[in-house]
Amino acid sequence: MGNVGLLFVGAVLFINGLLLLGKVDARSGAVFNLFVGALQVLTPTYLVFIAAGDPNKILAASGIYLFGFTYLYVGVGLLAGLDSTGVGYYSLFVAIVALGYSFVSFRLFKDYPFGVIWLYWAFLWFLFFLLLGLKMNGLTTYVGWVTAIEGWVTGVIPAALLLSGYWKHPVETAIALAVFGAVVFAALWPLTRKQRQAAQAAAAPESAGASS
Repeated sequence: MGNVGLLFVGAVLFINGLLLLGKVDARSGAVFNLFVGALQVLTPTYLVFIAAGDPNKILAASGIYLFGFTYLYVGVGLLAGLDSTGVGYYSLFVAIVALGYSFVSFRLFKDYPFGVIWLYWAFLWFLFFLLLGLKMNGLTTYVGWVTAIEGWVTGVIPAALLLSGYWKHPVETAIALAVFGAVVFAALWPLTRKQRQAAQAAAAPESAGASS
């Protein structure tokens, strides 16, 4: 059941990436966030219920709540027109906690691919903090691309491989994920420079007007 949820996590990250890139309307994207957020709250609740008190199973399921509440928060915020700082600072919390889940995946579960995937999520949610919490709007295009790519790399593809029984070779998979993330996200930075500069230039008159 958790793998089904992971598939839709990939879908909502892809949609949210397109939303940040201006390809998806905010209100229509909000509805899908609510759908997936509800799924990602119900799924871990069910998994905890059937865990029969097994601490490792409960620990593994508990991390899903981090994302369920994110998508519910985003969906409600977009529909209600709320300021983004709340979800931004919640994203900082998620980013920090995700580092802990990464450590647990490496150390306790010996699940090296998901140890790397949790690092992907820690990086992405930290970007959400910068963009939504600190209002660093120049990062919008970069964060949009990272979000859309992570939707496939950390959600859709792993879920499809897990559901079909082809999730194998954990060490090699972890190395491939780490290399892919480092190379692609580093390459995206200079490729989105023009958009960052344009956003900063647009923000400069607003800052000058606010200070005068």
